[in-house]
Amino acid sequence: MYLSYIYEQEHDTGMTHLYSRKLFIGDVYNMKNGNLSINSENIFPVIKKWLYSDHDIFVRELISNGCDAVTKLKKLSLMGEFDEPDEPYRIDVTTSANDKTITFTDNGIGMTKEEVDEYINQIAFSGAEAFLEKYKDKANDDQIIGHFGLGFYSAFMVADQVTIDTLSFKDGAESVHWSCDGGTEYDISEGTKTTPGTEITLYLNEDSYEFANEYKAKEVLDKYCSFMPVPIFVTNEDAGEQTEEIPEEEVTEKDTVLDTFIKDAVTEEVEKEDGTKETVEKVPAKKMAKIVKRPVAINDIHPLWTKHPNECSDEDYKEFYRKVFHDYKEPLFWIHLNMDYPFNLKGILYFPKINTEYESIEGTIKLYNNQVFVADNIKEVIPEFLLLLKGVIDCPDLPLNVSRSALQNDGFVKKISDYITKKVADKLSGMCKTDKENYEKYWNDINPFIKFGCLKDEKFAEKMNDYIIFKNLDGKYLTLKECLEENKEKHENTVFYVTDEIEQSQYINMFKNEGIDAVILTHNIDQPFITNMESKNENLKFKRIDADLSDSFKEETSKDELKDMTEKLSKTFKDALGNENLTVSVEKLKDASISSMITLSEESRRMQDMMKMYGMAGMDPNMFGAEGQTLVLNANNDLVKYVAEHADGENTKIICEQLYDLAMGMGRREHVHSYFHQEISAEGTSVGNQGRFLARHEVYLLYLIFLIRVQSL
Repeated sequence: MYLSYIYEQEHDTGMTHLYSRKLFIGDVYNMKNGNLSINSENIFPVIKKWLYSDHDIFVRELISNGCDAVTKLKKLSLMGEFDEPDEPYRIDVTTSANDKTITFTDNGIGMTKEEVDEYINQIAFSGAEAFLEKYKDKANDDQIIGHFGLGFYSAFMVADQVTIDTLSFKDGAESVHWSCDGGTEYDISEGTKTTPGTEITLYLNEDSYEFANEYKAKEVLDKYCSFMPVPIFVTNEDAGEQTEEIPEEEVTEKDTVLDTFIKDAVTEEVEKEDGTKETVEKVPAKKMAKIVKRPVAINDIHPLWTKHPNECSDEDYKEFYRKVFHDYKEPLFWIHLNMDYPFNLKGILYFPKINTEYESIEGTIKLYNNQVFVADNIKEVIPEFLLLLKGVIDCPDLPLNVSRSALQNDGFVKKISDYITKKVADKLSGMCKTDKENYEKYWNDINPFIKFGCLKDEKFAEKMNDYIIFKNLDGKYLTLKECLEENKEKHENTVFYVTDEIEQSQYINMFKNEGIDAVILTHNIDQPFITNMESKNENLKFKRIDADLSDSFKEETSKDELKDMTEKLSKTFKDALGNENLTVSVEKLKDASISSMITLSEESRRMQDMMKMYGMAGMDPNMFGAEGQTLVLNANNDLVKYVAEHADGENTKIICEQLYDLAMGMGRREHVHSYFHQEISAEGTSVGNQGRFLARHEVYLLYLIFLIRVQSL
């Protein structure tokens, strides 16, 4: 069959049955014994261990060679050099656990004895290249897969012995049998094959018996050969004759009928209106035929990406997605790539629905060469940010290396990558312009891809610059320009953002009360993304809403007015909390219901996020010059006033602790007064109950102060 990439070019191999070497010992017909033309006797140990990283790759290589053999014969038939056979082209894979063999058979071009000697015995000569060179002016439609001539020898990674039985399509050609046990010697003699094609039999070594199992073979074929351009059939030689039953009227001339019979009608007993029962025929009796089971190809020779987009329905795309990626969540949308010039590239990219953090997003882009699976997620071809997507790309023009598992990082490959990037950007920008409603609906799911793309690819960023949108506090989507316009009067060139709507609810309410807008940025990619946007837009600044308190939230006061209160409260809170490094600020806020809050400068927060990202969470951000947290106390709040007036009070310490906890957004329940400890425990501090907990927490503190005042009377 196609033994290696080596013989592929000019002619292929076919296979029929294996003949052990013993059969030819002493054979007087044209027996030939010789040495393989290789530079080192150690070549086979190297091939067995290092030619490919995955040992199951031999299946792909041998099947690919079989496809080449068929493709070559098709070309010759189109050119009038060969009469099309009556039997359809196919590749058969036969397993036998009893014999510990796996056989690959094609009805392609086959090989003469001279071609076997040239393409098999001379390692690293590719028959595909020779064929293309000979017919370069005549054959240019279908592509030949093989290039380097080593694919066949991948068989020796799993086999102690390999045999080839082949017959060339040429008139008067004689059958050839070739055998090699993995050393440098081979036997070549007259074979018994009677039809054109090649048959390769692998006598598996002890570590590779699993490939003689029918289900293991199907698993590997599904992995590598699901979309090969020639039908592939799998047969378990040990299973005996398989049968199936079909309606007699469906029998064709190609079917082998073993028996005919009447299938009984299906009846059901039903109750009539008068209460009596009768037997009703649900399915009538039918004439059936028992036939030899019809072979079913395990591959799809016309995958969806080979069709024109106009030929494909939405359901076709969804079904293909489910079949290939085993993901039963519907994709958001997809991009069908179909390019013929300046290079041939087809494919489909799906934008999946995600609900996870950025680090856990795993996409799969399957790369094919002429429907032959090459590898997943090859960064040289597929832009890195698109590896988060799912899809398939088929490019016959890709320059492959000897293993077909990597690509040369050259200018041509870069052009392919740029084209894919452009098509994705065109799709997204077009959707934003013509289908804004769906674009906004998909934004929560697709924005990680887009933002990551803007970070990784400058050209993509330029194309998407006007189509980056942000959801504001009212759920409305705005561009960056519109966001800046919203706050232009009060905070020019500043965009405020929220990372957690529950934890930052107090700040959100403050912003809404003052008519200041903010955007929702909850994804991990958002931090590096806004930093990148700041670097590209002069004077632009993103600030989290709790980064600082603007003058919009404060009453006008002089510096001296709050000086004494600040000093007193600072000492009181440091003593109560046992933290001499605590920074305390006292302000008169317009909203008297707000008792305390924590602010953290934008620079410090980003420094902390960076340290977490790089596993430095335990380090002090102040060592890099960033400012720490500030406890802001509202001089207009009753709780704060009470602490200022009763610095030495019996309950001042617990009130300070609770005010600090409220500011941090999480209560230390072990410090809560016994009167309301049970209530807080019942309410809980889950995200869903946190807002109610904090509200009630402050109510209880007020009640505590009320009790203290009553007791003092």
